[in-house]
Amino acid sequence: MDNFGSTRSVMIVGAGVAGLTAATALARKGWQVEIAEASPYRATAGWGLCLTGPSLRALDVLGLADACSAVGYGMSVITHVDVDGIPRDQVELPRLIGAQRPAMVGIARPELHRILHAEAERCGVVVRNSLTVTAVDQQGDLVDVRLSDGTDRQVALLVGADGIRSSVRDLMGFETPVDYLGQMVWRALVPRPEWVTGIHQFAGKVNTAGLVPISSNSAYVFLTENGVPPNVLPDSELASRLADLLTAFPGRVTEIRPLVSASGSVVRRPVQTAFLTGAWNHGNCVVIGDAAHAPAPQMASGAALAIEDGLVLAEELERHETVGTGLEAFVERRAQRCRTLVATSVTIAGLEQAQRHSEAYPLVDACHRQMAQPA
Repeated sequence: MDNFGSTRSVMIVGAGVAGLTAATALARKGWQVEIAEASPYRATAGWGLCLTGPSLRALDVLGLADACSAVGYGMSVITHVDVDGIPRDQVELPRLIGAQRPAMVGIARPELHRILHAEAERCGVVVRNSLTVTAVDQQGDLVDVRLSDGTDRQVALLVGADGIRSSVRDLMGFETPVDYLGQMVWRALVPRPEWVTGIHQFAGKVNTAGLVPISSNSAYVFLTENGVPPNVLPDSELASRLADLLTAFPGRVTEIRPLVSASGSVVRRPVQTAFLTGAWNHGNCVVIGDAAHAPAPQMASGAALAIEDGLVLAEELERHETVGTGLEAFVERRAQRCRTLVATSVTIAGLEQAQRHSEAYPLVDACHRQMAQPA
């Protein structure tokens, strides 16, 4: 068994946004950090995401906000367009890192992961791919961890940052349902139209669509398909089917359809949520990010919660004498904020399905302002 031989050794499971952020934050405070990631070397899923104000504020603490802005697309406004194609509402997002810097950044997932990976490795974090955890056993102040390659680690802290279907959460004995909200979300990578300088969301009579810039040249189209089972469609049919679904929308969406038809990068995923009620920690083990709180995408804030988790975890462990008390303080500090975001995202998803879009707009605005409060 490999024993890091330190009271500040940590095994993180998952090299996603939460895992990499936590790894960097902990390494900077003197922790010896190893990450086990199930995917092959630096594989990422999906085309893009939004770094809202809280994301940028947390990344700025790590000195990474400007790097993300440089390769992404800075913006400050969400424009809501009604079923007739007429703009009805604008959400002006809070600028949390200064008036001259963006309120939010759209960014390609591979670019974000490249930045987070590079910083983690610069801080001495060791990332091992095609590897996950298969068994966990708390032994006093240490945790014995069995990995999928048959090797073992003995560490002071185990962090499960392995997503909504977390194996670490299961190994800790925590049961939480993963809820399907009756929606499938489509995303297609397209060239950015010149008029797309912020998020545009279009209400439809059945579905909801939108466009998010992620660089000066690129954007992604999204469509939330309501009232469908979480079935799988052939990849070869995705672009044409998404283009067909967009025919129901008037106005500027008609300009998007040819871009989608020509896109070679279309994905379709179920909208699922989860929230771990009660403790997220047991002994010297804890889950963070989507493993503890996975919101629906309607608030574009899943990354914000994950990035904040990494920083807050490192802060609370630094403030407390033992790992156990630090983890308890972390969960106490994070639970209500994350619960609110997940619940709000579910409410907005329900309003979309009920075609009550005018009720969702102020809720989006209010939640972004609530999230602007300190983490």
